[in-house]
Amino acid sequence: PYSTERINTESSSGKILSRLIRLLCYGCIVIGLVLVGVKHPYIGRRFLIMVPTLFVISVIAFTIIQLPPGNFIDSKILQAELTNDQTAITIAKQLRELFPLDKPIVIQYVRWLGLPWFLSFKQSDQGLLQGHMGFSMQNRQPINTVVGDRILLTFLISLGSVLFTWAVALPIGIYSAVRQYSVGDYLFTLLGFIGMCVPSFLLAILIMYWSNVYFGISMSGLFSSEYATQPEWTWGKVTDLMQHIWMPVIVLGVTGTASMIRVMRGNLLDELKKPYVITAMAKGVRPFKLLLKYPVRIALNPFISGIGTLFPQLVSGGAIVAMVLSLPTVGPMMLEALMTEDMYLAGSMLMVLSLLGVFGTLVSDLLLMWLDPRIRMEGGVR
Repeated sequence: PYSTERINTESSSGKILSRLIRLLCYGCIVIGLVLVGVKHPYIGRRFLIMVPTLFVISVIAFTIIQLPPGNFIDSKILQAELTNDQTAITIAKQLRELFPLDKPIVIQYVRWLGLPWFLSFKQSDQGLLQGHMGFSMQNRQPINTVVGDRILLTFLISLGSVLFTWAVALPIGIYSAVRQYSVGDYLFTLLGFIGMCVPSFLLAILIMYWSNVYFGISMSGLFSSEYATQPEWTWGKVTDLMQHIWMPVIVLGVTGTASMIRVMRGNLLDELKKPYVITAMAKGVRPFKLLLKYPVRIALNPFISGIGTLFPQLVSGGAIVAMVLSLPTVGPMMLEALMTEDMYLAGSMLMVLSLLGVFGTLVSDLLLMWLDPRIRMEGGVR
């Protein structure tokens, strides 16, 4: 039997994830209130807008998950009755007592957010606002425990893909713009079009095949067999992760790199033709200094503005790649939760992706304000 006592246990990674979510939620509110009346009220307004934005997203996500008829427990009971599995029927009935699926949707939503905790301060009433994402019906464990390491690995792969994209796309895009219509420009253009046309999952399959045939190396997974089942993190496990993580980073970063090369090239070509560049060159400003100080800085806007959608796209769009490479990331788990109607797991994953998107958009806005003074919205005096 699955008692509440067993279902309330959380691993160390789950507790860390809970604290991190709680810190992000409360931190943005506190910082937003502080910045409203100080030097940059625009930043304070952006922080305050995040609160109703996340609230609306949570309502939409929870409603969409509730739309399909039936639920996880009813499906399990039906399958158990068809196979005459009495043990599965008993477990499903115990789950019905633990999860308030028979309550009105408003009560389920309020409990999912954790609003009753502010009145009772009981651990059993904790929800998203306290960093507790609920319980998975499929695994019958706290979601923080189930996805703790997966979120960490997903974040590392996404961050590595972003750094790979910037490290490759920036210099190639600058070179293609400065050496327009040269042999190198044509070569990088051809490679860029190939990178945009080849699907990520197909590239993953090809790399796995070539590494196995020509080098005899299996490139699936993020860990070797000796570390795959090891729950605690050691220096050996970290080193083993670094030896395997480069492949999904490259696979997920190739498509974005190819498109960003074209964007960087086009934007920089537009800037190089503007009068201020011609005037600075006529005054004797060194070409390399002029290039980096003004045109490149302004042409970076698409890179910065894309941060808000980059992390959610890498997580959701990399689900197929994760299944091909057998990666223990969030994408396959969220897909499975949606298919099995594990509403708390699916809803919590959608909220995590939305939180990443909202914070990413905020970070990109702040970086754009610093990078390009024309974008600052200080509001002049009339």
